[in-house]
Amino acid sequence: MRLATMTDDEARVVAAPTDEAGLGALRTERGNLPLDRLEVRASITGLVARTDLTQEFVNVHREPLEATYIFPLPDRAAVVRMAMTADERVVEAELQERGAAREAYDTAIAAGQRASIAEEERPDVFTMRVGNILPGERVSVRLSLVGPLAFEDGEATYRFPLVVAPRYIPGGLLDGDSVGDGFALDTDAVPDASRISPPVLLPGFPNPLRLSIDVDIDPAGLPLGDVRSSLHAVSETENRVSVLPGDRANRDFVLRLAYGAGTQSLALAPDAEGDEGTYRLTVLPPAADAPPRPKDVVLLLDRSGSMGGWKMVAARRAAARIVDTLDAHDRFAVLAFDDRVETPESLGTGLSGGSDRNRYRAVEHLARMDARGGTELLQPLLDGLRLLGEDETETRDRVLVLVTDGQVGNEDQILRTVSTALRGVRVHTVGIDQAVNAGFLGRLAIAGGGRCELVESEDRLDEAMDHIHRRIGAPVVTGVTIDAEGLELLDGTRTPARLPDVFPGVPFVVAGRYRGPVAGALTVAGTTRDGRAWSAKVTAERHDSTALSAVWARALLRDLEDQYVTGTHETAPLESRITGTSLRFGVLCRFTAFVAVDSRIVTDGDEPRKVTQPVESPAGWKVPTPVPPPPLHPTSAYTLTSAALPPTAGGPPRPAMPMAMPAPQRYGGGATLGRKSAGRGSSRMMRPAGAPTSAPPRMARARVEEERTAAVDVRELAAQEAARLREAEGRPEYERRELLEDLGSRLAALGLPQLRELAEALTPQAVAARPFAELWQFVLEELDKAASAASKPSRGEFWKH
Repeated sequence: MRLATMTDDEARVVAAPTDEAGLGALRTERGNLPLDRLEVRASITGLVARTDLTQEFVNVHREPLEATYIFPLPDRAAVVRMAMTADERVVEAELQERGAAREAYDTAIAAGQRASIAEEERPDVFTMRVGNILPGERVSVRLSLVGPLAFEDGEATYRFPLVVAPRYIPGGLLDGDSVGDGFALDTDAVPDASRISPPVLLPGFPNPLRLSIDVDIDPAGLPLGDVRSSLHAVSETENRVSVLPGDRANRDFVLRLAYGAGTQSLALAPDAEGDEGTYRLTVLPPAADAPPRPKDVVLLLDRSGSMGGWKMVAARRAAARIVDTLDAHDRFAVLAFDDRVETPESLGTGLSGGSDRNRYRAVEHLARMDARGGTELLQPLLDGLRLLGEDETETRDRVLVLVTDGQVGNEDQILRTVSTALRGVRVHTVGIDQAVNAGFLGRLAIAGGGRCELVESEDRLDEAMDHIHRRIGAPVVTGVTIDAEGLELLDGTRTPARLPDVFPGVPFVVAGRYRGPVAGALTVAGTTRDGRAWSAKVTAERHDSTALSAVWARALLRDLEDQYVTGTHETAPLESRITGTSLRFGVLCRFTAFVAVDSRIVTDGDEPRKVTQPVESPAGWKVPTPVPPPPLHPTSAYTLTSAALPPTAGGPPRPAMPMAMPAPQRYGGGATLGRKSAGRGSSRMMRPAGAPTSAPPRMARARVEEERTAAVDVRELAAQEAARLREAEGRPEYERRELLEDLGSRLAALGLPQLRELAEALTPQAVAARPFAELWQFVLEELDKAASAASKPSRGEFWKH
């Protein structure tokens, strides 16, 4: 992880220089961050989840606010509705072509109307903008989603991501303004990096928002066993699971439900009008009793900096387990990568036989891996595919296994570059993280005809590796075909477009569109491991469910978007088809956006204050120790964020930069330091990754000021804090206790020797142990003493302490 300053817009909202916010404040009694509450309400019926996500924004400033929030959603879920609530008025959003939606939003903001817009950046990364929030006002936006639950080995998984983790941004910097409001700079490899990179709060920041998650479970006739949450503490009542209050939005919420095996089915959901509808075919895999064929396996292990801590330990164990699954008939290679690719010296650079000796050498090499560098994923993928080459005799399975957290921003570039080389190679991905990039790893596995397994903790690793061991051997059925009987299937609507093989423990699921009566059957056929013919015929049943069409549309849009970024089809007709499908079925995609505009005019049309919501540092990530911050201006209060800077073009990542504060700014004074956002009126997806650019790289926004002359005036600080406390004399005790704890955290961060004793007296433990009235009086007396007796420390004294 690299370190960067916040923009001045971000800094001013995180710690606004108002009378209510004291020196170095992380928060005020009203809060400083615009996003105040996240509420997730899910209803699981069988293997389908309907989820409502509510984001509540609050303006604690004295001028209208525009808040930007970059957030994740489940990559397989379809966003089908959005509504904005402000001043007890609910405004339903309209799904429009992306350019038209942006124009409608910008026009409304300029006219002084409240408005909000939701846009997709990646299958699992979205941007919400809410504009013209009045001072002191709360505006909430509700998104409604519907999506399938992953189901393997008798267990269904509901995963709801809560934070977009920092992603490695390779490539050369592009000239001109960025296209988004995030901290990262756009590059030729990731031309929309600024749209997928929210600023990240440093560890130790008080919980910035209220999080609530409730899940209702209806097994819909399936036998339901244990229900468990792997990362969050939950309370359980009959068929309801809730996350305990106070938890943080810094990792995925993962709920696993032990279901019975289920049955195969062919569900037909006719449209409300016309003679078309959506089908969903589910077939259970046959028993695997034949031994797998010999295979060539290339194992790619991510050892980049973001894999530090428990993730590196888990990745080493996972890689070693994969090597141990091989036998003497197999061949393999191990490639560990960060910003360079390394192989075990004792095994050479090609494929080695799977003998006990070679496997031992590989495991010994893996045991020495540690995290370092940046995630240059494209080159090791190309190296691995080149090692697998072509098998003209087709007597060996060719398998590539990638073990990573997937935290890269150039997903489109990677998919476009490797798409043709994936033919004949099966790709399995193992994602290890508590905030994993599931969208990219799933896309890569689908493109490679393999499976994606996600590991959110070391406790989950053994179970996950058992699954991978079964998948990596070989599928139980290959060469799958589908034949229709009495049912007209519409061309170009099947998802996935590339029919997957049938793996042990994993239902074979295909969806698409049909025309005609609700009747007929589908037959799935293929060849088992031992060369025998296999088939399964499933008779159609009617299902009156709109969810079926939404889930199918989302899957089709994701396939079409991947075709767009890989350049396998003409882009103009494909863009038109994607947009038309999105609007017809009411499902958000990268070419459309939900926009809600309140007809009431609430401001004079001046440009509102712009704030990009910082997010939590992902749980389980190792964060470098920060250098001491420079002194602050006494009337300003700034909070640090950390973020990943892009690497230098064509080389290793930049060295870590010391954290720095933005230059202090008073209201109404000073020039705006943040970059302007460009391209909001365009509906097209960002320029293709890898597009050439002859413009010289622009200067990075993140900078460290060479010197600061302002030091802290302790007398002024103490006087301001004493006045602020006296203004709160009439407030409830719990509010005043929070004020004291807040003051203590700020004083501890500043490390001023004149107020060290007071800071020690205001730790949460000390505040809880002392009678409150006595403590309150003690703090006022100490602040009064400091206001009258303290002197301003010199620059050298400040840094000495």
